[in-house]
Amino acid sequence: MLYRNIEKTGDRLSILGFGAMRLPQLNGKIDEARATRQIRHAIDQGVNYIDTAWNYHRGASEPFLGRALADGYRDKVRLATKLPHWAVGSREDMDRFLAQQLERLRTDHIDYYLIHSLDGPGWQRIRDLGAIDFLDKAKQDGRIVNRGFSYHGSKEAFREVVDAYDWEICQIQYNYLDEHNQAGKEGLEYAASRGLGVVVMEPLRGGKLGGGLPPEVEAIFQSAEVKRTPAEWALRWVWNHPGVTVVLSGMNDENHIEENLRIASEARPNSLTGKDLDLIDRVAQTYRGLMKIGCTGCQYCMPCPAGVDIQGCFEQYNQVHMFGDHRLTKFFYAIRMGGIMTGKASNASLCKECGNCVKACPQGLPIPDLLKDVSREFEGFWFKPKVWLLKRGIAVQRWFGAHRPRR
Repeated sequence: MLYRNIEKTGDRLSILGFGAMRLPQLNGKIDEARATRQIRHAIDQGVNYIDTAWNYHRGASEPFLGRALADGYRDKVRLATKLPHWAVGSREDMDRFLAQQLERLRTDHIDYYLIHSLDGPGWQRIRDLGAIDFLDKAKQDGRIVNRGFSYHGSKEAFREVVDAYDWEICQIQYNYLDEHNQAGKEGLEYAASRGLGVVVMEPLRGGKLGGGLPPEVEAIFQSAEVKRTPAEWALRWVWNHPGVTVVLSGMNDENHIEENLRIASEARPNSLTGKDLDLIDRVAQTYRGLMKIGCTGCQYCMPCPAGVDIQGCFEQYNQVHMFGDHRLTKFFYAIRMGGIMTGKASNASLCKECGNCVKACPQGLPIPDLLKDVSREFEGFWFKPKVWLLKRGIAVQRWFGAHRPRR
């Protein structure tokens, strides 16, 4: 495992961090036995930065980590979690949230406590409610060791937030498709120049840069002189930046964990060649030509009051435009969004345009307008009859299965 230092704190952090937002699941809940094995194995192999938040896994991530980091594992890591500023209405709420998080995580201190998902207006609001006083006092009394923020906003506002307080760390979205989005490369370099540790989230853009590649992209990677998986190319591109301290991976598959651990023992800053960088630039340009909606699958827009599976709708829409299999993708859209398996529809046309998702989206996507595009692509006149027929077909299959004569 390779490590990088934070100038302001002197902390030596593993370049690979374990993100607890996409843990393995079983029957709709965290698969605790498997996820615990995965996290402890990663720590045994040198990972020493674990990241979670109040709302991950709909509130189950922090309590799970409190259990998973028992038996001495808590002492081996720097633990990061986040204040859900959107749920804070007063200065007192900040202390209340932190107290609950300490209890949920079964610890007496948070090594890196971040204000979650800031943009410019979000920072102004939480600052006016007393965030600076809260952070100062929590650090003084030891509940917080280091203070930071995660960010989804403009480059200009990012500099303002960095300069507004004596932060030790920041967390930004960064990958080869988002080199110039949100804080971007400029923000990364600015924060690093101020001595902040920089933690990168979404290095694979919600997993989309790691597998299921469009043929055009696959062809570019196959042409490389050095053979690497798409995930390795994406991770090495981020770690190539000297200003990056930690790259978070939402690891939930044993093979992916082993691959990430291997790469994190090799990926040094400025180690990619000019040919390597040119190849990744070609891949990025190809993706941008294919992807219609830049959703990362973070699910900050969920739950939708109208019941729309926003991420799922966008995933199917991008699938059509990246891979071109309209017939099969429309079939899966009907199965998944029509409620055939779950009994509850979640298709795009259910959107009531309430605007909650737009306020919550870190990417600033005009979600209601995009859902109209999805509806036009997939639903049309035959959508409801198709869903009805598929439901009836499955019901018939289940009936015959239940009444099949036993031999």
